[in-house]
Amino acid sequence: QVQLVESGGGSVQAGGSLRLSCAASGLTFSNYDMGWFRQPPGKEREFVAAISRSGGHSNYEDSVKGRFTISRDNARNTVYLQMNSLKPENTAVYSCGARRPGEGTSSHSPAYRYWGQGTQVTVSS
Repeated sequence: QVQLVESGGGSVQAGGSLRLSCAASGLTFSNYDMGWFRQPPGKEREFVAAISRSGGHSNYEDSVKGRFTISRDNARNTVYLQMNSLKPENTAVYSCGARRPGEGTSSHSPAYRYWGQGTQVTVSS
């Protein structure tokens, strides 16, 4: 069956960096666009970044532009999220999702077919 497994979360101070990974199995990874979403405490899940199946196109939520970078390695079936200059408001559970191209909008979580369990990111001031 399809599995998406996130790793790389943790606790950092404001201004620090983390690199999240999401390893996929049970699907043809290169056929799927991938996205990262986050759910802050007490809030709804929100879009962070997405990348096309080839890696040639990416888009970001406005507040993370210039600080976060999404990338993928199709040979390793893995998508990454490099997070720099972290802020306390970035504290959330971060999850990756897989979306078939053409099915919905990359920033819309219902468009994603598969999800990982999430990894906690905590940024202290």
